[in-house]
Amino acid sequence: MHPVPLVATTRGYPQDRGHAGGYAVENIHYGSIAVVDVAGRLLWSAGDPDVMTFTRSALKPFQALPFVLDDGPARFGLTRAELALLCASHSGEEKHLVGVTAILDKIGVDESELACGCAAPLYYDAVGLPVPAGRRWRTVHHNCSGKHSGFLGWCRLHGVPTDGYVDPAHPLQRAIRATLADCVQMAEDTLPMGIDGCSAPNYAMPLARLAHLYARLAQPGPDARLGSALGELFDAMTGHPDMVSGDSRTDLAWMQAGGGDWVAKIGADAVQAIGIRSAGIGIAIKVSDGAPRALHPATFAVLDQLGLLDATRRAHLEPYRAPPLKNARGIVAGDIHAVFTLEQADSPT
Repeated sequence: MHPVPLVATTRGYPQDRGHAGGYAVENIHYGSIAVVDVAGRLLWSAGDPDVMTFTRSALKPFQALPFVLDDGPARFGLTRAELALLCASHSGEEKHLVGVTAILDKIGVDESELACGCAAPLYYDAVGLPVPAGRRWRTVHHNCSGKHSGFLGWCRLHGVPTDGYVDPAHPLQRAIRATLADCVQMAEDTLPMGIDGCSAPNYAMPLARLAHLYARLAQPGPDARLGSALGELFDAMTGHPDMVSGDSRTDLAWMQAGGGDWVAKIGADAVQAIGIRSAGIGIAIKVSDGAPRALHPATFAVLDQLGLLDATRRAHLEPYRAPPLKNARGIVAGDIHAVFTLEQADSPT
């Protein structure tokens, strides 16, 4: 199986300006989609549901899982909003910086121990503002600083060195890899490993396995293998989607539209995972060329084709259905829209 056309961009000229007008397809973004149930059975797909996919930041709730399984958040007195930050690609807004700093204070480590590096906050790009010139960014501004604070918390909880905690051989990373392999029922040595943007190990897996992780994350009762830990993460993320994401960000929009029923996490290079509690499903999407502009219309179309968008949700998410393409003067030159139809599995596997 191969990726299929998911999203097209158009370019043309309006008919009301004295020209023939009309629009034509200019670009096609290929990709794959998998929709599975809590048992891991494939229900719907487009393209190759088993394409090996680096999970990127969509993995964050499961990188926090060993800390939660060991009762770390309760031991250090983390609030639910702070637990959400452990799963976040936050925007570096003031509330995010305050939250990460609070976590570091509670676990008793200094900001200098964060190994995620420094980066400009995602806030500026999200709201369409230029990044301030001449600013010096701290490690807490990095969108992964919440995840890394959880990493440090696990180290403190277990009394192991924080030095080198992003090294694959560190006890923390070995625990994450072992837990993840158990969750997806794959041998550890079959999980391809790479270095993520924040220097932590990241893993690839079949797209349908990522969808299955999110179906389990969204399930209403205790998980057969993991107990209440996934429910704690779901409640934190859906209860504080603004901490997982940020102003004008898509994960915030998806979770707000879901009203506590949808858990969503984007990953770099056009990965999106969503768990729908009421439907008992997990969704994973990968745009092959990594184009974020194609990911959001594709996500809207999946939710729409699965019958999950009532009038209120449709109105809330309308900006992502077919966003216009504008030039430097703000003139609409075309749009970005989905072109795929989900295929139902002949028999769940």
